[in-house]
Amino acid sequence: MNEDRKMTVETAVLRDDLVNEMTELGRAARAATSELALAGPAQKDDALRAAADALRDQSDVILAANAADMHAAEAKGLSSAMLDRLLLTPERIDAMAQGLEAIAAFPDPLGRVLDERDRPNGLRITKIAVPLGVIGIIYESRPNVTADAGGLCLKSGNAAILRGGSESANSSSAILDCLQAGLRQAGLPEAAVQRLPTTDRAAVGIMLTMNEHIDLIVPRGGRGLIERVQRESRIPVMAHLDGLCHTYIHNDADPQMARDIAVNAKMRRTGICGATETLLVDRSAVESHLPDVLKGLISAGCEIRGDETVQAMQIGTPVKEAVSKDWDTEYLDSIISVKVVDGLEDAVAHINHHGSHHTEAIITEDQTAAQKFLDRVDAAIVMHNASTQYADGGEFGMGAEIGISTGKLHARGPVGADQLTSYKYVVRGQGQVRP
Repeated sequence: MNEDRKMTVETAVLRDDLVNEMTELGRAARAATSELALAGPAQKDDALRAAADALRDQSDVILAANAADMHAAEAKGLSSAMLDRLLLTPERIDAMAQGLEAIAAFPDPLGRVLDERDRPNGLRITKIAVPLGVIGIIYESRPNVTADAGGLCLKSGNAAILRGGSESANSSSAILDCLQAGLRQAGLPEAAVQRLPTTDRAAVGIMLTMNEHIDLIVPRGGRGLIERVQRESRIPVMAHLDGLCHTYIHNDADPQMARDIAVNAKMRRTGICGATETLLVDRSAVESHLPDVLKGLISAGCEIRGDETVQAMQIGTPVKEAVSKDWDTEYLDSIISVKVVDGLEDAVAHINHHGSHHTEAIITEDQTAAQKFLDRVDAAIVMHNASTQYADGGEFGMGAEIGISTGKLHARGPVGADQLTSYKYVVRGQGQVRP
């Protein structure tokens, strides 16, 4: 056998082995949903609290795993924003544990009566929340998603198959061990939360074809990942697109509030999807508001890219030219594009054209202008006088989130346990037959 044919055969065997391994993973997840269906709320909550305890007990193990991931990521030259997403600290591990405890404290999302009505023919029809089934979650460098996604799926009675980024493989594995320890302690199957057995990208391709075993795919990452999933998946997709978020300073904004919010929205954590990437400023607010806002951003270490009006401003630091692609760029870094707009209508038009339908904010004391903005902007989250960094399931009182859905079908905005349910209709009669 020549070398080329030998390599082809070996590749085919390896792929067959991976397909078989993935199929077994899917079967185990499907079987786990049957056991979860029999588990009461208390048993699931016990598993979540035990997993939270395990995260705290195994903090040193998780930090060591994360240190290995960070070392490899730095060697690969990942950006500072990506490194921040990957980094775990004792505080971030405790935040994961608190998130699981918060999820456990919420009312059970299953069995909720969403609607109920009595028909003239005597039938009583009830709409009840039920699990989706098996959820595949594909995400990139943030290892905390392992805990958030696993916990939310468990709370909502769904089995989870997780595929984190290769750069966070060690961290995610250590976190998964804690989730599965919690499941074991509560007497639930470990297969309720699993992760792909390899970082090979081919496994993602196989996962996207497993419509017999997986009911929903949730991709959470950059545009390239989302587009690939939407293109290749045979399974319904709940997309979490990039966060090209805007903050618009209206001419009736309080100047100090405008500065504080703009700096926080951009610089609190530049690598999260809720970070503002473009600042829009009313032309009539340029002289009164913009210099102080720009100085605040520059003092915080932010690079400014502006249109002609912004470049011409005398703020002591040169402003780079914003080219057309800047209005469509999610920097995830200490960079912001700044554009002067001719009023609210112009701001809304810019956002609806360039935004990713994630999170958009207006800063103004004019309640009428604020309401027009909130009504007309097409985004999952719209804000008035608040930082876009609040676009987070935990901040919305959900404990955690599996992502921010930017689509309009099923769920939109932060996806928590309630959003990971479907429903069924229960019809009760007394012997009715249809005439």
